[in-house]
Amino acid sequence: MSSEKQFYQQPWLLFTGILLVSFNLRPSITAIGPLIPMIREDLGLSNGWVGFLTTLPLLTFATFSLFAASIGKYFGNAKAILYALLLLLIGSVVRVLGGSDLLFIGTGLTGIGIVICNVLLIPLIKNRMPGKIGWVTASFTTGMTLFAAIASGISAPMAIDLDLGWRGSLLAWVGLLLIGILIWMPQLKWKGENQSRDMESPKVNVWKSRLAWDVSMFMGVQSLLFFTIVAWLPDMMMDRGLSAVEAGILLSLMQIVGLSGSFLAPIIATRFKDQVGVVIVLGMMYLLGFSLLFIQKLWINYIGLTLVGIGLGSSISLAYTLIGLRTGHEKTTATLSGMAQSTGYYLAALGPLLFGVTFDLFAEWNVFIVLMLICSVLFIYFGMRSGKSRQI
Repeated sequence: MSSEKQFYQQPWLLFTGILLVSFNLRPSITAIGPLIPMIREDLGLSNGWVGFLTTLPLLTFATFSLFAASIGKYFGNAKAILYALLLLLIGSVVRVLGGSDLLFIGTGLTGIGIVICNVLLIPLIKNRMPGKIGWVTASFTTGMTLFAAIASGISAPMAIDLDLGWRGSLLAWVGLLLIGILIWMPQLKWKGENQSRDMESPKVNVWKSRLAWDVSMFMGVQSLLFFTIVAWLPDMMMDRGLSAVEAGILLSLMQIVGLSGSFLAPIIATRFKDQVGVVIVLGMMYLLGFSLLFIQKLWINYIGLTLVGIGLGSSISLAYTLIGLRTGHEKTTATLSGMAQSTGYYLAALGPLLFGVTFDLFAEWNVFIVLMLICSVLFIYFGMRSGKSRQI
């Protein structure tokens, strides 16, 4: 009995499970972008409704991030994560079984499953691997970003070259989900999970803090940039002459380039007293990168998207870093994290939908670029406010 317990508490088994969970937290979203033209044609959807496919998971992220901690407390974090993976599996199957109704229902279910995993993995890591929080969290974030890029790159080839269609391409990710569920199941037998108690921390209402709102808006703007790019960049590049496969690969490469930023941004940011300078550098990269998209020469667009990719990879890591740096106590950090993710994802949800509706009205890709430039200015504004050396 003792040896069995020791086996299920082996760090390598937990780490493998965490990685496999992270691999499954973005493909169901990022695989959609390159498939949008096929889905739109097959189901007869408008650009606004197709944009809602990316908006819907964000709405579920924003809503259920407020309840994920309570779900984890009720079931235990490990069991809640398993249930969330099962919900993600069900949603992934349901959305390819029929028409637009099932597509949206299934997509909503995948979003709920993803956000529960997203929120609960962090406290689980802190509880079970307290001495390796930074390393494990970095691996988790990188795994999530890497498979987001892979999904963007291979969804169109699977649909076209393997003749799976958009339904088969999305359904193929169920295999990775099943592996993740099987590897995660042993964690339910681990009996050492304790609830964190931070009785000495002051009671802070983050919803009344201007700094908390600045951090939340910074999270929201960077999320809006990422999810709007994921949803609509492939369509824009196909309009400029790329095939669906090439556009998906381009989106994938842009995210892979961002992996360097994901690693380096927190390391660089924590070396300084404040993070205002880091925000300005990233903001300038966004402004230059998006401006280069006005020039309809592919090689210039590639340079611009490289800058944007590094910015996107750096921004999400910096946003999570600021949540920790701007709070002084663990309980306040957890509360701000919930607020920032909820508020941030509600704001991010506007991006794909807003542009989809706008494109239906104007049919002009320059509107997309202008929207991204406006968001880049907001990114700098809220980032500079969040980057000052203060705490809630």
